[in-house]
Amino acid sequence: MGDVMRKTSSTALWLSLLAFANAQKNGSQPRGKSGYEYVDPLIGTSNGGHVFPGATLPFGMAKAGPDGFGENQGGFDSADNMVYGFSHMHDSGTGGSASLGNFPIFAQSGCPNDDIQACQYPYFVRATERVNGSAHARPGYFDITLVNNIRTEMTVTNHTALYRFTFPETPVTPNTKLNPHILVDLRDLPNTKSASNVTVHAKSGRITGGGEYSPSFGIGTYRSYFCLDFIGAAVKDAGVWSNSRASRAYSLKTNPGDRRKTPSDRPEGGWVQFEKPSQGNQILARVGMSFVSEDQACTNAEQEVPKPDFDFHVQAAEAAWRSKFDVITIEDGGVSDVFLKAFWSGVYRSMISPQDYTGENPFWNSGEPYYDSFYCIWDSFRSIHPLLTLLDPHSQTRMVRSLLDIYKHQGWLPDCRMSFCKGNTQGGSNADIVIVDAYLKNISLGIDWNLAYEAVVKDAEVEPPNWDVEGRGGLESWKTLGYIPTENLDIQGVGTESRSISRTVEYAYNDFVIATLARELGHTADYQKYLSRSGNWKNMFKPDQRSIVNGVDTGFEGFLQPRYLNGTWGYQDPIFCSPLQEFTGCYLNPSGRETYEGPVWLYTFFVPGDMATLISTLGGRDRFVQRLNWFHESGVLYIGDEQAFLKVFLYHYAGRPALSAERAHQYIPSQFNDTVNGIPGNDDSGAMGSFEAFVMMGFFPNAGQDVYFIIPPFFESVSIKNGQTGKTATVRNINFDPAHKSIYIQSATLNGVPYTRNWLQHSFFLDGGVLELTLGPQESAWGTRPEDVPPSLGPFGHGNWTVQGRSATGVKGAWQMPKMDWDLSRGQ
Repeated sequence: MGDVMRKTSSTALWLSLLAFANAQKNGSQPRGKSGYEYVDPLIGTSNGGHVFPGATLPFGMAKAGPDGFGENQGGFDSADNMVYGFSHMHDSGTGGSASLGNFPIFAQSGCPNDDIQACQYPYFVRATERVNGSAHARPGYFDITLVNNIRTEMTVTNHTALYRFTFPETPVTPNTKLNPHILVDLRDLPNTKSASNVTVHAKSGRITGGGEYSPSFGIGTYRSYFCLDFIGAAVKDAGVWSNSRASRAYSLKTNPGDRRKTPSDRPEGGWVQFEKPSQGNQILARVGMSFVSEDQACTNAEQEVPKPDFDFHVQAAEAAWRSKFDVITIEDGGVSDVFLKAFWSGVYRSMISPQDYTGENPFWNSGEPYYDSFYCIWDSFRSIHPLLTLLDPHSQTRMVRSLLDIYKHQGWLPDCRMSFCKGNTQGGSNADIVIVDAYLKNISLGIDWNLAYEAVVKDAEVEPPNWDVEGRGGLESWKTLGYIPTENLDIQGVGTESRSISRTVEYAYNDFVIATLARELGHTADYQKYLSRSGNWKNMFKPDQRSIVNGVDTGFEGFLQPRYLNGTWGYQDPIFCSPLQEFTGCYLNPSGRETYEGPVWLYTFFVPGDMATLISTLGGRDRFVQRLNWFHESGVLYIGDEQAFLKVFLYHYAGRPALSAERAHQYIPSQFNDTVNGIPGNDDSGAMGSFEAFVMMGFFPNAGQDVYFIIPPFFESVSIKNGQTGKTATVRNINFDPAHKSIYIQSATLNGVPYTRNWLQHSFFLDGGVLELTLGPQESAWGTRPEDVPPSLGPFGHGNWTVQGRSATGVKGAWQMPKMDWDLSRGQ
């Protein structure tokens, strides 16, 4: 099966290149710049963005890029000018420690006095400054020159990295002639190597090897393997190296013999020295990667890069990316390039991960797709997976199938997963939301919905032995008390006991989406049970709790608060863990307080399935809007964490969509722009990119529901061609203002019929059509009536809406909500 998958990938690569070449020949490329030309992979490579800027295919396993110091979670930090190597797999935008970066290679023009011991070996010794301004990146390609005057270009196929080194005619090192020396280091970015081996084939210069490493945000270890070949110069000398010295031995193996897999700090690897290159002072290095074996790493390289044509593979990677971007058509209306670069770069970053490791799973071979680097679903369910559902439903379908296959073989849906290891659970069981979102939006090909339902119900009903890495903890209290207590007594499993508030509201929404799926699949009793549990957030709401900042009462009353097993209340300042007070006080650790990466102020707004009840609880629509305004204007909200995204659009539920548009422009381009600092926090595998892409297209999802909030696009028009139906949906602004002074919808038509609802359903994108928004400089009455707001469960919401043509009535307790037909084919 693995061979079939690899052959299919190679075929797809050839076809994409041919399509690209034919388009060029026939002149079918659009006039002016396309989305591809606007992408800058260096956006977010500084100031905590942790973006991987190197060469990758969409969702590709191979990710070739430079490795240095500083904040090197993505390998490269634009604020640091040192590079110690180029490695072949990376993650992008992650927090915590760095990940992957296995087997970096590093080139030197020669060894002084032709003495191999005079070359530099350990990473901290060989690290070299880059030439300022020499880093250039575009999708599928990266290029950088170091002060040793060696230029390194890189591109990739699915499992193989390809490098082109261009050496100076005269090395900058004194007493050195041009005999290029290239080494491979067995380390990884976070320095977690616990076992390793390397073999150098002296005649051909091939180097193979592998090692055992640890993930950066989870448990366990994984094995990785490489196969390195060279072309362009004859082999002069070869061997292995350890610590700071080189040897002409041809193999080396390290096995600490430690059951705890304690990392080995010993630098080690292999090296090859060459005669002067035959053409252009260039040497190509091809690095095949595998998680199965060295042999498979070599097979990957030989099948995907059979001939050393670097430029061919650059073009193939470009074609693969263009095909992803071509589903979107933008009429920019004369906006600044800042918006175009930020938008297209956001789309690009949303397709870096999860990574397609199909055929590389060493633990089982089921014939199903296997994706990895779900990093983490707590981040990605909100905007990454919904965006892929729109732009690349084929890939999103494969990812859902992969999640279910992981459940089938390991017993739990992952909430975070990297390098075949279980990652840390940050809140609820959020793969539940991804799965239900997929069901509601016609992501269904090859998906076993009975298995999917079994998986999400297990999350809700069975506590795992270690709920730090899967499922949910505290389920006994959840079922009996209706909340996760602070200082809970949990004898069913073990896990980090903090985050009682944030886990409670997240479990509530997880149960809401399970109720939705239960309803759709006909499990009536389950539907009632999980819908009832979805209201558990109210059990941590303390009506008389006030928020006082610097001795001044904010004027708002009623917030979530910690609650103990006996029902008594604890206290956490509502602004704690915000930029206003101990910003980093709520990280993932045993003493991390009762919210996760955000304050009580933020989590009090998190009731995505029942916003009508929340609005009523917080004092009604006007009071809710006042509270939401304070939240956005006081500095308590940090838009760089994903749980803040939905808060930009909650005005829609209060009948004030114009204020959602205002908030969108508050954060773009001030926080999301085209600089290397151009995102406000870790990109989290593309979460920030998908957020800005959605917002700038003029709609944003309430993930797990068939709801998209409408605001005016940041461009004159946006069109999306659906990958399932082939239909095109267009959102067009009338009276568009490129300076974004007129950002308020005055009226709207859907396919020529007046449309007053401030939200859309996914059928708009499946069936195609045109939504026209007439804009003006002031807020209007559009989208403000109670019947115009998105559906909600509460007493002021509307509990019935159509999902793929199926109508279902929402029930809250024994109260039957009024039936309403949310058929998008009609206006209001």
